[in-house]
Amino acid sequence: MDGSNGPNESRSSRPDHRPADDADRPSKRERPKNAIRLGNGAWCMPEDLKWSFARSGGPGGQNVNKVSTKAELRMALSSIRRFGPDARARLETTAGRFLTAAGDVLVTADDTRSQADNRELCLARLVSIITAATTRPKKRKKTKPSRGSKERRLKAKRVASDKKQRRNWKSGD
Repeated sequence: MDGSNGPNESRSSRPDHRPADDADRPSKRERPKNAIRLGNGAWCMPEDLKWSFARSGGPGGQNVNKVSTKAELRMALSSIRRFGPDARARLETTAGRFLTAAGDVLVTADDTRSQADNRELCLARLVSIITAATTRPKKRKKTKPSRGSKERRLKAKRVASDKKQRRNWKSGD
């Protein structure tokens, strides 16, 4: 009873030996349960998304002047987790029209009459933009045309040439 742990007693009841107050926080490598998946391992927290709504010029009938159905989603590039510098460079080149001068991604949707549907469209567009940026392009393998394909191409050219030659007939001398 000197206060030391015996051979059958462990120092902590938790298998990873983290203190109890850190147990609720995910480590830096883990993705929290409420995180939004953006594709290919990239994710962000819901509080990083800034939503705004405006009156839409799209479909809506009489409601178009009364209800704010256009959804705008703004997110800072720095809030995307597991988003490498090469993916960031690809995003800047491929999705330049979605980037603001402040370094935010801005996605809008006013396709439907429903604000909820437009929110879903904004999220889907953001996911497709980030997925495209995180996907590495395939390297091009140099190939030569096969001998058969060269012969088929030349034969097709001869057939087309003969066909055009037959069109140039001249009547009697």
